Amino acid sequence: MRLDEFNYMLPDGLIAQRPAEPRDSSRMLLLDRATGNWQDSMFRDLPNLLRGDELLVVNNARVIPARLFGHRAGVRAQKAGNSARTRREHLSSPIEVLLTRRLDGNEWEALVRPGRKLPTGETILFGDGELEAEVIDRGEFGARRLRFRSAGPLHQALERLGHVPLPPYIAREDEPADRERYQTIFAHEPGAVAAPTAGLHFTPEIVARLRARGVQIVEITLEVGLGTFQPIRAEQLEGHVMHAETYEISAHAAQAIENAKRDGRKILAAGTTVVRALEAAARAAASEEGAFRIEAGRASADLFLYPGQPFLVVDQLLTNFHLPRSTLLILVSAFAGRAPVLAAYRHAVEANYRFYSYGDCMLIR
Repeated sequence: MRLDEFNYMLPDGLIAQRPAEPRDSSRMLLLDRATGNWQDSMFRDLPNLLRGDELLVVNNARVIPARLFGHRAGVRAQKAGNSARTRREHLSSPIEVLLTRRLDGNEWEALVRPGRKLPTGETILFGDGELEAEVIDRGEFGARRLRFRSAGPLHQALERLGHVPLPPYIAREDEPADRERYQTIFAHEPGAVAAPTAGLHFTPEIVARLRARGVQIVEITLEVGLGTFQPIRAEQLEGHVMHAETYEISAHAAQAIENAKRDGRKILAAGTTVVRALEAAARAAASEEGAFRIEAGRASADLFLYPGQPFLVVDQLLTNFHLPRSTLLILVSAFAGRAPVLAAYRHAVEANYRFYSYGDCMLIR
């Protein structure tokens, strides 16, 4: 399939710049997978819209302050014997770092700007030098492998010096309120560099109402990283390679999912990150006998779900509205059909729904 088949027009004014208050006041568009029909609703009505025996799977990943601003230590410039003025410019030149995936120990994969000026062996200083990162490898499209050094635990340095990694379509700097509001109420496993945004609508009161209705809730972790927002550069979908993201499914969660499938209960995924983790885990556990299983434990997901591929686990999907030509929009189209999804998006535009991370949501079933 061609990438340009997953495009739509969106006025800039519908891109949400701040979250809805309160969380559960977001609008929710209902989409019927069987008929393609849609209906306007509100997220706070979710408990009443469910049958009551569903298994809701949420992502408990916590967003870290993954955006850092520093400057080069200038080691190479000084060794090269450049003039004092050149060295000063080199030292003061700003460098922006966006952590994208935790690797080994204090090593992270990151996007660096301007990346072309940062060769292997260069060091970036942050703050007053309390945190530094050495470039130990180079990747494609500005990616670097960084090894961090700090006086204390790295996570504490990131909390002091890092910024909330708001997406670039939010045209403002991060604010103190984003530290809490760009987290779901389930967030407690640090490592994500973007929020699992479908979970942003939940409140403790909504969760209590869901449980009172009989809905079972389990948590998994997918450390949202580059795989979530990496652009597709191939014109044919089959040519795109997903960037791997780490996920973890506990034995308890895996058993709950297997039990729900066995009992014929619907599995409702809160977000595309949950879909990728569950579908990857089901494929990892697939056996010749055909019995449904979920592979528990920690693993990596690089699964690209596009139209024509089966969904082994997920029956229903709660999801925000996604960017044109993105892997997330393509995943949703794979789940509910390209034409019905794009038609629902056109309605959402006409009805002034709010789009993207801090925007409204869809319930597809």
